[in-house]
Amino acid sequence: QVQLVESGGGLVEAGGSLRLSCAASGRTFSNNNMGWFRLAPGKEREFVASISWSASRINYADSVKGRFTISRDNAKNTVYLQMNSLKPEDTAVYYCAASPFRYPAPQPADFDSWGQGTRVTVSS
Repeated sequence: QVQLVESGGGLVEAGGSLRLSCAASGRTFSNNNMGWFRLAPGKEREFVASISWSASRINYADSVKGRFTISRDNAKNTVYLQMNSLKPEDTAVYYCAASPFRYPAPQPADFDSWGQGTRVTVSS
């Protein structure tokens, strides 16, 4: 497994921006597809974005397309989520996850390592 530690969450006004980071250790980071998920109160864990080991395949949930950008730096064992034009409905705990699969589906079951989460609160 991969050990993951998220950072960068916080409180921001609607329309603002945040950048989440996820530092990885353990299983070779560059071999893993990485993803971001979020969990809002009363909802199930939701896929946000994923990026392949080479960054050649990137996917986004429709709800964040055009506003969020996922990226990775394999030299720093870190994956990022740049979140712009934030909305109150983006409020959630955001989790970084790693997948051992070559083509993981955008669902939690395809990811076997998870961070502890970082809270993002967007005020209206």
